Amino acid sequence: MSKIPVYFMPGLAASPAIFERILLPPDTFEMHFLEWEIPKKKESLAAYAQRLAERVPKDGAVLIGVSFGGVMVQEMARFLNLRKLIIISSVKSNKELPRRMKVTKLTKAYKLIPVSLIHHIELLNKFSFGGGLIQKRLRLYEKFLSVRDKTYLEWAIEQVVCWDREIADPNVIHIHGDADEVFPVKNIANCIKIHGGTHIMILNKYKWLNENLPKIILG
Repeated sequence: MSKIPVYFMPGLAASPAIFERILLPPDTFEMHFLEWEIPKKKESLAAYAQRLAERVPKDGAVLIGVSFGGVMVQEMARFLNLRKLIIISSVKSNKELPRRMKVTKLTKAYKLIPVSLIHHIELLNKFSFGGGLIQKRLRLYEKFLSVRDKTYLEWAIEQVVCWDREIADPNVIHIHGDADEVFPVKNIANCIKIHGGTHIMILNKYKWLNENLPKIILG
């Protein structure tokens, strides 16, 4: 019996290293990790998703996306005949975006975000103070945020805030933490809730995911 190909898409600017603790039974599943590319000039989300979809088999694959990667795999699904589509710590439509992002869209304030600051994460890490939690979070950012390109960052932030999907795909399986601080669970409908799961639960709720993802994929 051939193995089921499972493709993982990381969050905004993140590297596939965020999946380092995810382990699926190797006799049943074949794990693949997608990476972000620099968008072409004025490239639409649909065109970008179609480009990424070319890296995935046309039929029978599983797509799993985290955060903005969850938005991306839903767009990629338009060009593929998937076995399963799973999103983690993400949203299924623009109706699930938090109010602050909706306001940001209306005011176009996302254009004012100084994305160049991401180049100084290491500097912030060295000089930050105010408790171990801040330094821990900065170390995580330093380790897992691999895409520092200004063109990509400006493009990606705009795509999240201005996502035009209004009706959720009923085939999406949505796993979401009840303590997610980026996409609050109060805005999320029809999801598998993980108690205590934050926006980075791909890192600290990996035991639950390792135990349950195979059942979700095969179920």
